[in-house]
Amino acid sequence: MSSGATQGFTRGKTRSSRIDNLLLACVAEVIGTFMLVLVGTAVATAATLGKNTAGSAYDSFAVAMSFGLILIPIVGAIGQISGAHVNPAVTLGLATAGKFPWRFVAPYWVAQLAGAVIAALVVWIAYGHGAFADSHLGAPSPVHGADGMQVLLVEALIAFILVFTVISTATDPRVPAGTAAVAIGFSLAAGVLLGGPVSGGAGNPARALGPMIVAGTFPVWFFYTAGPLVGGVLAALAYRVVGGAQPPSDAV
Repeated sequence: MSSGATQGFTRGKTRSSRIDNLLLACVAEVIGTFMLVLVGTAVATAATLGKNTAGSAYDSFAVAMSFGLILIPIVGAIGQISGAHVNPAVTLGLATAGKFPWRFVAPYWVAQLAGAVIAALVVWIAYGHGAFADSHLGAPSPVHGADGMQVLLVEALIAFILVFTVISTATDPRVPAGTAAVAIGFSLAAGVLLGGPVSGGAGNPARALGPMIVAGTFPVWFFYTAGPLVGGVLAALAYRVVGGAQPPSDAV
C-alpha cells in the first residue's frame, strides 16, 4: 500500500484512462476483500464448528491471526494497484487524511462489499449447511451480552489502530520500504484480539456486512458499520495532528 497507489491513477491521465484505472483498482479491491473475508471467516466458521487442522482445534487466537496474516500478502499483492484498502474504514480514513480522492470512496465501498459477499458465499459452499445454520458464515455478533454501544466502541478502536497504522506506514516516505505490509497485518490481528471478547472483532464494515447479508442475520449491524467508520476518521484526524512532526533532535 502506498500513497502512489491511492492517488497515482488520478493524475496526469485522460478521463478515459482514469476510469479504466479506477475500474482495475475496484477489481483489485474485490479480490483483496474476498481474500481477507474468505480466510478470516473460514477460520471463524471452522472454530465454531469445532473443525481442526493437524489435530489442533481453531480458537479465537487463530481467528485473529488469520485476518492479520492474510492481510500481509494482500497488501503486497494489490497495494500498487488499488492501495489495498479492503476495508471501507481504511478508504474513508485515507480520504479524510487527504491521501485518497473523495470521489472514489463510494466505488471502493461497493467493490469491498461485493468481495465480502462473494467470500461468504464461498465459505457456505466449502463448509456446508452447518456453516450457514450454526456459524452464520462467520458473521460477527456481540459476545457475552455486550450491548450496541460497547460494540461500537471496540469496533471503532479496532479501526483506529488499523487505519492509523495504514496512514502512518503506507503513505509516509520516511517509513522504510517493506514495513507497511507487516505492520498493517499485525495491527489488524492485534485489533481483532482486542475486540474479540466484545464484538467478535470485525473492525471492517464489509467484513461484517458480507456474511450478514448472505446469512440473513443482522445483529446490531449499524454499530458494526458505524464503529469502524468513526474509528477510521478519528485515526485520520490524529495523523493530521502528528504525522508531519519530526523527532526531537539533540542538535543545538
